[in-house]
Amino acid sequence: MGAVFTPNIVTVLPVLNEEKYIAACLHSLIEQSYPSDLHSIIVLDGGSTDRTQELVREAAKRSEKTGGPSIELHHNPGKFVAQGRNLAMSMLPDEATHVLELIGHSTVAPKHLETLATEWERIAAIEAKPLAALGSRVLPREGDLGRIETWVEATLSSPLGSGGGQFDAFERASPCRIPAFVLHSRKAIEDVNGWDESFISSQDSDLSMRLAGKGYALWRTPNASVHMTKRTDLSLWWRMGHRYGFWRTKTVLKHPKRLSFREYLPWFGLITTFALAFITPVYACVPIVAYAGVLLLEGVRMMLRFGRPSLMLGVPICMVLLHTSFSIGLLDGFLRKGRAASDR
Repeated sequence: MGAVFTPNIVTVLPVLNEEKYIAACLHSLIEQSYPSDLHSIIVLDGGSTDRTQELVREAAKRSEKTGGPSIELHHNPGKFVAQGRNLAMSMLPDEATHVLELIGHSTVAPKHLETLATEWERIAAIEAKPLAALGSRVLPREGDLGRIETWVEATLSSPLGSGGGQFDAFERASPCRIPAFVLHSRKAIEDVNGWDESFISSQDSDLSMRLAGKGYALWRTPNASVHMTKRTDLSLWWRMGHRYGFWRTKTVLKHPKRLSFREYLPWFGLITTFALAFITPVYACVPIVAYAGVLLLEGVRMMLRFGRPSLMLGVPICMVLLHTSFSIGLLDGFLRKGRAASDR
C-alpha cells in the first residue's frame, strides 16, 4: 500500500467586518481532523472596523493552546479579496503545497480537509491533465434560516436561479469551469501569477479561466461541502445580482469563452417584447405572461419541495429581482469601472 496523500495546506481567509461569522468559521477550521502540523491559516483583514481582528486573535490563542493549526493575522492594505490572496501567497511557508480559499462567513465539516486531500489523490490519478483546483459543494449556513434566507436558498437551488454556477446542487465529482471554495495547487497558482487584482469581484472566475487556458484541470466534488451565509434581505439580494452581472461582463470581455447565452435571456425576452409591441401589439404580452407563468410554477414546485408556503411567492419575487439586477449589471459592466461591493 502506498503512502497516504497529505499535502501541506494553507487556508487563506480575506475578511472585512466579519464579526458575526468569523469565530464560527475559524472554530470549524481549528476542529479539523487533518494533522495540524500540515495545516495553517492566514487571515488577511482589509481594515475591519468591528471586532473581527479581536476575534481572530482570540481564536489564534485558543488554537495554539489546544494544539490546533497556527493562525496568522495580517493587514491587507489592498482591502479586496484578490489582493489579500496574493499577499498570502507571498507569505506561504516553503513546505506549503496547496492553498484553500474560504471566506469569513463560511464554515466546514470536521473532515473537510481530509476529504479534499482524499478526493484530490483519487481525481489526480484518473485525470490526464495536471490538477490545479478542486472545488466543493456550497450549502446553506447551519441553523434555522429566516424567511428571506429561505427564499434565497430555494431560488439558488433552482435551475432558474443558480444557472449551474457555484451554487449548483451537483451530485457527482466532475470537471467544471468555475469551482467554488477551491483547494488549489500552489504550483498552478504561481504558474499563472496569482489573482488578477483588477477584479474586485469574480476574481475566481478569472483565475479558473487562466488555469484552464494553461492546460490545467479543474474539478469539483460533492463529498466536500462549505456552509455559506448568503443574503438576508432583498436589497442586498438585488445588489448581489447586480454585482454578479457587472463582473460577469468584465470576465467575458477578458475571457470570451466564459460567455453563456442563457445569462442574456432576460435581455432577449425584453427585446422580443418590444419588437412584438411594435410589430403586433396584441402579442406583446405573450413573453411577459409566459415568464410570469414559469416563475409561478417554479414557486409552487419549491413550496412543495421544501414545505414552506411562503416560497410560492417568495421564489418568484427573488427570481425577478435576480434576473433584473443581473441583467442591468451585465449592461453596466460595459459602461464603467468596478467598485467595491455593497451587498454585505
